Amino acid sequence: MSQKNELGKGLKALLSNINKEDKKSKPEQSTPEEPMVSSVALIPLQQIIANPDQPRNTFEKESLDELALSIKTYGLIQPITIRSFGKNQYQIISGERRFRAAQLEGLKEIPAYIRSANDLEVLQMALVENIQREDLSPIEIAISYQRLMEECNLTQEQLSDRVGKKRSTISNYTRLLKLPPEVQNSLKAKTLSMGHARVIAGVEDLLLQTQLYKEIQTKELSVRESEKIAQSYIKSKGRRSITPKSDPNIMIKSIEDRIAGILGTKVVINRKSTGEGQIIIKFNNDKAFNDIIDRIEE
Repeated sequence: MSQKNELGKGLKALLSNINKEDKKSKPEQSTPEEPMVSSVALIPLQQIIANPDQPRNTFEKESLDELALSIKTYGLIQPITIRSFGKNQYQIISGERRFRAAQLEGLKEIPAYIRSANDLEVLQMALVENIQREDLSPIEIAISYQRLMEECNLTQEQLSDRVGKKRSTISNYTRLLKLPPEVQNSLKAKTLSMGHARVIAGVEDLLLQTQLYKEIQTKELSVRESEKIAQSYIKSKGRRSITPKSDPNIMIKSIEDRIAGILGTKVVINRKSTGEGQIIIKFNNDKAFNDIIDRIEE
């Protein structure tokens, strides 16, 4: 019987194949003493350590700077996953890039899923049950799919068989996690529909994604109307002009974000209609000031 046919028989049947495979290779597991895997706790960064066996050990500085700026502006949308590693200490299972960006931003604590090293079956059951709930936002579903793939080492095709969903459905959801934070927050708050989000995700350029999102919100566009605008972006190969006349706020915000990503601090641009203005670079102490100077001189 296929996994998709097992979906109607409940979670136990849905995960029966996973359980059988685990029992062949692992001894019987004790009940985990950690909190529910679906819960999130705020953990001090000083109590978290990286996993030395993490395959990815190189993180691009510019990418980390951009993520740190995003965390500063919108907060950490997707918690990291950790496991207990001694008294008051945790080791990262997934999310080291988010952890490093939070360190760059100077955060004291970050949200994290905590699970024991041996509760794979409990994790799978909790996440699959989560996905089947009707009150979840698209982002919460996307995060659940992403966690299942990352922590259970599943491909989209394998996950499709496990949860009885089409691979394209899983792909559409996980693509949402690549959208700008502002769009993700709107999805989380359910002020943007999944249909609109899929249209935005179809536009590759992040700046144009933000512009399309703004147009959808301010003009209250339907999904079909949004698709027409998105097609105009794609046909022009992402080079639809964004001039001060069309939307100066989007243009200036984009420039602010780019400079802030380079300098690692908040940047404000004040520009008058005459063309004159000023760029304000903010810092809190001498060390931050020196860091900015170092980046300018690089």
